[in-house]
Amino acid sequence: MPHFTHGDVEIAYLDEGEGEPIVLVHGFASNKEVNWVYPGWMSTLTRAGRRVIALDNRGHGASSKLYDPAAYHSDNMAEDVRALLDHLDLPRADVMGYSLGGRITTMLAVDHPQRVRAAVLGGIGIHLVDGPGLPAQTIAAALEAPTRADVTDPRGYTFRAFAEQTRSDLRALAACIRGSRQTLARDELGRLTVPLLVAAGSNDDIAGSPEELAALVPGAQALVIPGRDHMLAVGDRVFKAGVAEFLSQRP
Repeated sequence: MPHFTHGDVEIAYLDEGEGEPIVLVHGFASNKEVNWVYPGWMSTLTRAGRRVIALDNRGHGASSKLYDPAAYHSDNMAEDVRALLDHLDLPRADVMGYSLGGRITTMLAVDHPQRVRAAVLGGIGIHLVDGPGLPAQTIAAALEAPTRADVTDPRGYTFRAFAEQTRSDLRALAACIRGSRQTLARDELGRLTVPLLVAAGSNDDIAGSPEELAALVPGAQALVIPGRDHMLAVGDRVFKAGVAEFLSQRP
């Protein structure tokens, strides 16, 4: 598996297909395979003639595990994506992120708009500005509990079970959730000039409303994925069709 080093952090990634590049940034407690390979995104996009690059965020998958919450500031994680573009000699690319990956993608578009041709934010909504969406301390405590049976909070239990399913480093994830929950100011979003699609399931209470978030960005589009919650929207055919349509229209 290819990898590169950004500072002291080793980042693993996949790079498949040929054509215009798109970088995929996965969500919290997931990895590039669970978020993008198994739901069919890699195959869908490569069949559409795209070069598809998917990384494991720091603390996840085959990338370096860090245990200081400060290492997981969203700006640091966005810089990992920027460094990946540099490593691959890509001046710019389309970027799609899901959940935490959407937060990272937004930070990249704010800090380095010239590197992002168009951005797709999946599993992200108005909570990007009015709150972090997830109870960080509750989830961190669930990840640090001696066993899953010791977790009593329902949402904490869900993320503990998911982290175990993805064979994640629980201590690294606890540090990540504590360090990565930055929000963005409305005026920062209002200055974005990158073509933007915001998508979330109609039952996604973690993301909040995608329409409300899109309304803050000039020209942004919103997509509501019917009947899907945060965990089930990522591989939905409506989501895939919406992304394909958006990417076909962007400059």
